[in-house]
Amino acid sequence: MNASTRTPLAASAETRVKPRTPKRPLLARPGMQRIVVPALVALVLLFAWQGIVVGCHVPSYLVPSPVLTLRTLFTDWSLLGHALLFTLEITVLSFALAIVIGVALAFVFVQSRIIETAFFPYAVLLQVTPIVAIAPLIIIWVHNTVFALVVCSTLVAVFPIISNTTLGLRSASPGLLAYFKLQRTSRWQVLVRLRVPTALPYFFGALRIACGLALIGAVVAEFVAGTGGSNTGLAYQILQSGYQLDIPRMFAALVLISVTGIALFAAMSAISKCAIGRWHESESDTGH
Repeated sequence: MNASTRTPLAASAETRVKPRTPKRPLLARPGMQRIVVPALVALVLLFAWQGIVVGCHVPSYLVPSPVLTLRTLFTDWSLLGHALLFTLEITVLSFALAIVIGVALAFVFVQSRIIETAFFPYAVLLQVTPIVAIAPLIIIWVHNTVFALVVCSTLVAVFPIISNTTLGLRSASPGLLAYFKLQRTSRWQVLVRLRVPTALPYFFGALRIACGLALIGAVVAEFVAGTGGSNTGLAYQILQSGYQLDIPRMFAALVLISVTGIALFAAMSAISKCAIGRWHESESDTGH
């Protein structure tokens, strides 16, 4: 087709230029803001902490400076690294056990309102009972120290998974439930094809909460157990540092606990983003 035979519509289509989507600056992206902004706040707080401690000549046995805490973290890594691995082992085991128990109970609760009404208050009872009050009994009843710590930590972490997953399974659209019933689908098909996809955002939200609670439960259980020898976690190092007035080591252990909690939360957020980020609005950046 030469220029003389082209129609006006074809000519206008050829001359139409597709608009280019402008690229957002790197720091303007929500993903980068979630990293850069908290990091800047942390740096400001650390510099303020260092300046106050050095400027006011605060002794290290009261509040050590960030530089001294970081130095202690490296010099005492032989003790703190082993303690971190032990605490992380208890946290991961209890977190995995809480997921299995929580999801299984949620599936049972969603099958019948009577079952949920009968047994859900006992799940609430586990949540509101202080783990410090029942941890000594569990440690006495369970002879294996590691398993006793896992049980204590699981009791702390399991309730958000039960509650959120049950809520998610119950949140399926009534219209879709009626459609599935009209198609004469089985209860298993309704569960797998409708209720489970609906519950995924609730489930991943529960994981973000439960991973931190599993770490808290592990640390609290270690405080109560107070075991020495090879079964020593970060809580034991904090206790020993307090007895020896080694406050820099205590702060270093606290830093490791905090960093571990942040890493667990970031890992659960990344898993949630990979699993439901493409289709659910809770993981979309368009609303920010």
